[in-house]
This record gives sequence, C-alpha cells and structure tokens, in this order.
Amino acid sequence: MIILAVDLGTKRTGFAMCDPQEKMALALPTLVDVTPVDVAVLAQERGAGEVVVGLPLNMDGTVGPSARRVLDFIDELQIHCTVPVVPWDERLSTAEGQTRLREQGLDRKDRHRRADVAAAIVILESYLRRPR
Repeated sequence: MIILAVDLGTKRTGFAMCDPQEKMALALPTLVDVTPVDVAVLAQERGAGEVVVGLPLNMDGTVGPSARRVLDFIDELQIHCTVPVVPWDERLSTAEGQTRLREQGLDRKDRHRRADVAAAIVILESYLRRPR
C-alpha cells in the first residue's frame, strides 16, 4: 500500500511516500501554507491508502501547542480524506533528518531547504518499521 507521510510545519510542509511494497521512502516536493484539503488532494492524486501525519509531542510525551495544532489539522484532514489518517510520534525526526542531510555534505542553506522532506522521510521510515 502507498502511504503518504506529512511533516506539517508552520510555514512549509514536507511530504514523503512509500512504494506499494512499503520498502522505500521517496521524497515529494515541499509545499507552503498547506491546508487539510491540499493534503487530501495529494493523497488522492498519489493513490495513497493511508496518510501518516507527524505528531510533535513534547519530549515527555505530552501534547503541547505544536501537537495540539497538528491534532486540529488531523481532525479537519479526516473530514476531507477518504483514507485513514494516522498521527505518528515524530519526536527527534527533524534532528535525525538534519543529521542525514549533514552526512550527505549539504551546506546549511540546502539543509534548511530540505529539512521538512527529510523529516517526512524519517517519519515514514519509522512508521514502516512499526510492529504489525
């Protein structure tokens, strides 16, 4: 099944999707000022059977303002989306994405430009590794 992963930012939103065999995470273009309708349309266009949205919990696992904003976004996304929408703990996904970009030798400007997509890939990879 194709799964669409979303790293919702306040300005830019990163996306990744997996192949139908759920073996590989692929980067998609970053979008600016994304709405739940935009994500639902993207999921439909890409043939996603599920949407995973990174949930930025506090390090102690509690829901802070950022996570509350994402949960509100998910609530609205579920109204517009015809496939399941799954919140997924994204703690440290941005840091892991930054580390991967740094290891690729990208300069700060390129790392900044690709940070949201890198985080979406980390979110998707962790979701694909989940026990079923």
